[in-house]
Amino acid sequence: MLTHALGCLGAALSMSLSWPQVYKSCVQRRTGGLSATASALGVALPLGWITYGLLSGERIQIVTNVVTGTAASAILVALLATQPALRSGRALRLSAGTFAGVLTMVLLSGLAAALPGVRAEKVAPLLGLVLAAVSVLSAIPQPLALLRDRDQDLSGLSPLRWRMGAGACASWLVYGLGTAQPAVYASASVGLISALIVCTILHLRSEKTATVIDHDAARWRDSITTRNLAMAGI
Repeated sequence: MLTHALGCLGAALSMSLSWPQVYKSCVQRRTGGLSATASALGVALPLGWITYGLLSGERIQIVTNVVTGTAASAILVALLATQPALRSGRALRLSAGTFAGVLTMVLLSGLAAALPGVRAEKVAPLLGLVLAAVSVLSAIPQPLALLRDRDQDLSGLSPLRWRMGAGACASWLVYGLGTAQPAVYASASVGLISALIVCTILHLRSEKTATVIDHDAARWRDSITTRNLAMAGI
């Protein structure tokens, strides 16, 4: 019962977590700090997990990833539209290559399941392991990009999205352990670490920004006070 509840919680958070980022990227058109590779994988992986859900009969995976895939597609389109540099040939080769790699695995799994004498339930675990491995890799680009460039613009990152992501991964981690699905808990554990790293960086950056603002405000007040005293002849 508890495991099912955590699965539902993980699904609810997974379906909701991308929408704060969609608002920031598509409505406010702020995409600074987003990783193109991570965004491309954010579109490709839901396609893989939908296939995994179809093969294994996990309806919760299908519903969750249809929603997350739609949101990820909107974010990727906004990112490419607002950052022309990411539309260059070199940048597109990297992001499109990762997308094509995942899509190829999905198509091969579907073809294997369609072969005579091959049961879909047997193909699903293999696809799940591959997706788990790709999920581990997909969790690396975003925190790595933030750690490599400490001064980059992070205005396009939604802190709420990453907090919800940490909660979703924690729920999927326990759900995967409870249902004995290595693919689920392996990918969720790495996703949790990645989300916590991004949350920490965003928190530290916000504290630093707040300190700078307070310092500038204090200097402004001191300058006003000094000017008033000078005008008063003191």
